[in-house]
Amino acid sequence: MKLTAEQQAVVHHGEGHARVAAVAGAGKTTTMAARVLHLLSSGVAPKRMLVLMFNRSAKEDFQRRLATMAPDGQPLPDVRTFHSLGHRLTQSLCRWGALAPRRLLSAEWQMERLLRQASLNVLADQMERRDAALEGDRLEALAHFCGLVKAEMLSAETLYERLQFEPDTDYFPAAFAEAERLLEAEGVMSYADLLYRPVQALEADDALRQRVEGFLDHVIVDEYQDINTVQQRLLAVLAGSTASVMAVGDANQCIYEWRGARPDTMLENFTATFGDATDYPLSMTFRHGHALALTANHAIMANRRRPDQLCLAGARNPATRINAGQGSRFLLDALIDWQSQGRALSDASLLVRSWALSVPFQLALLQAGIPFRMLREDRFVFRLPLVQALAGYLKLSRRPELLQDPEQLLLLLAQPTPFVARERLQRLAYQLASTQQWPERHEPVLAALKPLQRRTLKKRWELLCELPRLSAWPPAKLLSHVVEVIDAEKTLKRAAARRDKGEEDVRLLDVLIEQAESVQDPDAFIELLERPVENQAGGVLISTVHGAKGLEWPLVAVAGVNEEDFPYYSHDNPLSDERLEEERRLFYVAITRAKEQLLVLHDGGVHKPSRFIAESAWQDGMRIAEHLAHAQPPSDPVAVNAPSLVERYLKKIGREDIALAAPQVNETVAGYRVHSHFYPGQRLLHAVFGEGEVAAVEGNPSDPVIDVRFVQAGRRRLIARRAPIEIMESAS
Repeated sequence: MKLTAEQQAVVHHGEGHARVAAVAGAGKTTTMAARVLHLLSSGVAPKRMLVLMFNRSAKEDFQRRLATMAPDGQPLPDVRTFHSLGHRLTQSLCRWGALAPRRLLSAEWQMERLLRQASLNVLADQMERRDAALEGDRLEALAHFCGLVKAEMLSAETLYERLQFEPDTDYFPAAFAEAERLLEAEGVMSYADLLYRPVQALEADDALRQRVEGFLDHVIVDEYQDINTVQQRLLAVLAGSTASVMAVGDANQCIYEWRGARPDTMLENFTATFGDATDYPLSMTFRHGHALALTANHAIMANRRRPDQLCLAGARNPATRINAGQGSRFLLDALIDWQSQGRALSDASLLVRSWALSVPFQLALLQAGIPFRMLREDRFVFRLPLVQALAGYLKLSRRPELLQDPEQLLLLLAQPTPFVARERLQRLAYQLASTQQWPERHEPVLAALKPLQRRTLKKRWELLCELPRLSAWPPAKLLSHVVEVIDAEKTLKRAAARRDKGEEDVRLLDVLIEQAESVQDPDAFIELLERPVENQAGGVLISTVHGAKGLEWPLVAVAGVNEEDFPYYSHDNPLSDERLEEERRLFYVAITRAKEQLLVLHDGGVHKPSRFIAESAWQDGMRIAEHLAHAQPPSDPVAVNAPSLVERYLKKIGREDIALAAPQVNETVAGYRVHSHFYPGQRLLHAVFGEGEVAAVEGNPSDPVIDVRFVQAGRRRLIARRAPIEIMESAS
């Protein structure tokens, strides 16, 4: 396999540490494998080399690539994930007597059981808080907190002060300490302990540290931008003063800050930890064409914490088409066109910032009969407990006899949580189903409940009894009434330990009500929400952007690209500069999954298109790519929003013959000054149709067709250059 000059430079790196900044699709797996084989051919013993991969699938992919490229019979070095390395090191430290042997809790329910007990123990004197502490979301947040304490290697108190948890979680530091006591008492450990315990032991004992140093000459670490503090400190111990460390990654793709990763780890922190390093770029992507390479460069340009590096498209890469549009209809049309070309739906992926944003697209695909599959099957819309409950409220309004079904009552009483233990709710549901009346206060089924819990559940029962009288209401009105009566937004926010989790649940409510507004028949909407769908192997994949990291598809649609959704923020959780940069990196990762076609979808309506759509200057990317496809340069300068960035790109690929200019206002049409740059969310004024908003931009970027939603005239498709329109305001 022929390597580029940049790849060859990495492979033949000499002595000392190295940082390899690899853009998305740069062939880093092949480059790292070639580096390993070069070291082996240079006389480095396999046992003196260690390759660390981010997860098991990446490890297996690398091992296959290495075995394919290696000569027959060539002994190969150890390839591990950090956790498998920590497991082996833990075993050694236990044999040496430095650590007490412990059994690994490999199942999630085992750790959940332990955290339940820790929570109960620290809240023993606060009975009114214990039911809330045992909620699934709260235990999940506590598990995340405990893992992050060990990833960051900070005290629980220090970390808690830094994070944005809700006030009702102030017992988390004490629960962490109690969980540590239980882990030790029961002789067990979590996955986080596979790194946390060895690093603690090694850093506390110089003699012990010397026993593990000096065994390695070379360490190669993939996805270095995603490692956290405990991983970096373990690496520093193992490398010692003898091993050369090669960090391979891309700070622009650091999207796991919630797990302890930092873009600075790949930047300043590497040299602060290991000393001087030689920097190598892998700037050529083999994944997509010039249009997307330029779009990605524009999209990340506003970040300050980033490498000074451009992503360049290879000359033989597929040309990539980019479009931005509004809503599920835009996606459905694109998928139908994709199939008409004989392309498989399994080659397409829909990516979202959060699972709630996938709901309208799941419903649209169901209605259109287009098969799809979920990266996580529990995120099918009809499997979400909150959605099941809301469908149940609608169903009860149509079928009053469900008031006699205890399991149905249990579902409706339990979602969203009333902060009551399930066994108590179950007893109440069965009694209500049989008696059809609210119990007297002195009855045993209510005796164990606190006054607030009794009031909450009685209000829900009264709502259930009222619903059959509201059966004529349209679904959206009925759902809005239910959400208001049960105080769903406040309850969801209180139940969530993290502010962003509560707000995502509230967003799910909003999405469902928005979807219900387009349906007048309650039975049809109920049927849609309850449709028993399974993953279709040949269907479109729906995933979060985080779940798509490291993957690629010919067709990628990024959905829900709205302000407050992507980037994610709210009135109660405003954007800091640091969080905005993280969100921008997430958008960069999302769009660079595409090979041949990228769709960027916003919702329209009250949802303002994300600033990221305008920042990406995707139309400039399409325009320049169109000129690059021709050997002859255009006769006139090409208008682009960021001439210096595009000029730098053209220089690097040897096409300085294309002249550039800043955007110009085009000719006047019917007394209006017409601009050449359009994007979704842009506000326009038409001489005949009045005010409107651009919903989608299609066709040739130099002469686009724009789909505009006018306030008075409805939706119209216009040839932009011929239409008497002017720009009213910027959407960004």
